[in-house]
Parts: sequence; C-alpha cells; structure tokens
Amino acid sequence: MSEITSRTVKVLLSLLLVLTGASTTSSPALAAESIGVAQAACGDTSAFREVALSSLPTQATDTVRLVQRGGPYPYSQDNQTFYNREGILPACYTGYYKEYTVKTPGISTRGARRIVTGNAPPKLYFYTPDHYASFVLVDITR
Repeated sequence: MSEITSRTVKVLLSLLLVLTGASTTSSPALAAESIGVAQAACGDTSAFREVALSSLPTQATDTVRLVQRGGPYPYSQDNQTFYNREGILPACYTGYYKEYTVKTPGISTRGARRIVTGNAPPKLYFYTPDHYASFVLVDITR
C-alpha cells in the first residue's frame, strides 16, 4: 500500500474510532490530535505544505506542548481568537482559530512566529514564521 493510501486509512480509522467512542485513549480529543494532519471541519487544507513539528524551531515544539497542556501561556494574547483577517487559512467560523506565540530567542517582544490552531476535532496546527504572511500545516506526530 502506498504511503499516502496507508496514511489516509490510518487517519480515517482514527477518526472512526473517535466518532464511535471506541478509541483506546482516555480522551477523544487526545485521540483526534494523535492522528497527525487532517482536514479542517470548515475548509480545505490540501493546498498547505505539510511539515513535521520536529522540522520547526524548537520553540514551536515548546508552544505546541503548552497548547496541549492548556497553558499557562506567557502572553495575554495567547489562547485568543485568531480572526484570519488575511484570509490565508480556510474560512472557518469566528472562534475556530486560536493563536499562540512561538518565542524568538534574543528579542524582548512576542516576535513574528505563531502557532495557530483550529479548535474543532481533529485539532489542526498551523505555523507562521512571518506574522501571518504565510502558513504551513504542522504534523505534530512527527
């Protein structure tokens, strides 16, 4: 089976398990996050370049882990609604996206790096290194 087909089968099986409540994890939300990259419930993400979390700056991994723990967040703007005013991410309902700061070593401000999540299961993670001018879709399992 090709890698794409195998991965698609894994994603669909995981989603089925989450939807039916037959997941072996303790939380459906955690099960949805563990399947890697999927489609937004309200838009197509297939045009986004997919990257492994491990390929991003280490601070991005720190931010993702903080999101998974539910905080506490270092900046008051973290865990707030991201409005997608740039229109780069799929057009989803207000409140679907949340933003989080990815610290940049050596600067005293929040900098330009962010993780933006899509909060309906399965949770999606996007990374922007340039303050919302561009995004990549992050596979948090790699």
